[in-house]
Amino acid sequence: MQIMGWSVSGPLPWALPATLCRSSNSCCFQRSLLPLPAFLSGYQLPLFRSNINCSRSFLPSKKNKSSRIYASQFKVENTIEDEACELVNGVELLIGEGADEISAYLFKAVKNNNETGILLLSDIFGFEDSATRDFAYRVACSGYNVLVPDLFRGDPWTKESSKALFEEWHTRQSQQQVAKDIFTSTNWMVNEFAAAGISKKLGIVGFCFGGGKVIDILAQDQGGCFGVAVSFYGTRINTSVATNIRVPVLLIAGDNDSLCPIDILKGIEKKIEHSKVVVFEGRGHGFAHRPQSPEEDEDAEKAFVIMKNWLHDGLAIEI
Repeated sequence: MQIMGWSVSGPLPWALPATLCRSSNSCCFQRSLLPLPAFLSGYQLPLFRSNINCSRSFLPSKKNKSSRIYASQFKVENTIEDEACELVNGVELLIGEGADEISAYLFKAVKNNNETGILLLSDIFGFEDSATRDFAYRVACSGYNVLVPDLFRGDPWTKESSKALFEEWHTRQSQQQVAKDIFTSTNWMVNEFAAAGISKKLGIVGFCFGGGKVIDILAQDQGGCFGVAVSFYGTRINTSVATNIRVPVLLIAGDNDSLCPIDILKGIEKKIEHSKVVVFEGRGHGFAHRPQSPEEDEDAEKAFVIMKNWLHDGLAIEI
């Protein structure tokens, strides 16, 4: 089987009961021929349509010794790979038990599944936001099983909310509870994916609020569950814990982002072995998953490919 230009052999892993088929001109449901694992029985699959195409590009590996890399240094070659996005499952879940139960959304590649899990931590707009789900869908197109947990327990920030109320909202989000919910999600992935024969080693990706939490979680995990990480323009980063991180972290941001100063990222990079900062000149906050112009679209594409290669190398995916 040819996936994203590579040859993949072996049986497909477990599959959900319905499969989302995506082609250049249609979306439809079809029944999966593979059995539904017990831990997902009873869940219904809502229709989800992505308006993002996958692409494949060639970039330097993370072994590049330069301390700071500007995105303009990368030569990105784009091709459309509709085949890789043909089969992606999406299902809403309840994970954890009792007071620890939270909602989450799981995207799973079917056709080109690499048997690796990614925990994706959203920005302040939460796990149901279309930009977050579009991005998660696209990561799944690259072969991953992507879990997006509800970090705010049904109380995300909304675009209609008054900025004057933001700090009040942020205070309402117990940081201890958020961390606990992230570890609930992590444990669910480790346990359920291992039971289904999928790799126990995970990757973690976060944007904005979630990008800051990536640093906190990795410092506590210390390489126990996560093998690689990507933080997009993380906010309110606790730099003091970075020395506890034991896995490589890719830090992506624009140099016009007051919420995520590059100097802070550079300080983190010095504390984490094999980490890397990639700077997009002229870009502000949110450009990679919420591009607002054709120019940001282009840089968002570059950022996605850089992330994809980093995850691939860091998780040592066999192809």
